[in-house]
Amino acid sequence: MVDTIGLMLVVMVTAASIQDRDGGQSILERLHGALGSVRHIFADGGYQGALIELAKRSWKIVVEVVKKPAEQIGFAVLPRRWVVERTFSWLLRWRRLVRDYERLPKTHEAMVHIAMIGLMLNRLAPPPGPKPWTTKKRRK
Repeated sequence: MVDTIGLMLVVMVTAASIQDRDGGQSILERLHGALGSVRHIFADGGYQGALIELAKRSWKIVVEVVKKPAEQIGFAVLPRRWVVERTFSWLLRWRRLVRDYERLPKTHEAMVHIAMIGLMLNRLAPPPGPKPWTTKKRRK
């Protein structure tokens, strides 16, 4: 789970066979334990169903499912949903997270925490030197 700017709130690694709606209860419990003040969550269609009512009843959290507009054809960036995908792309800059090297989910969760700490430190105090995206192109 990430906040509105893409910084991690809580992380939970599960098997690929676990559906979003089934793992949603566990991640909401973890979120409520870590940050009990969160009251509104944006989610994709995988979290529809009984989870929305459970979150409202148990933790007083509103789960708002961001849906694709009916008139949309093809791909388009949806507000709120791209934030998580962008965070995934930031994390995949860390070589250890590109492949599943870890045997235990807890170890992978720790690697995600380490990567996010590195990302936040680079935002607070960027390393010196030129940035690859700011180099000037040579003219012929």
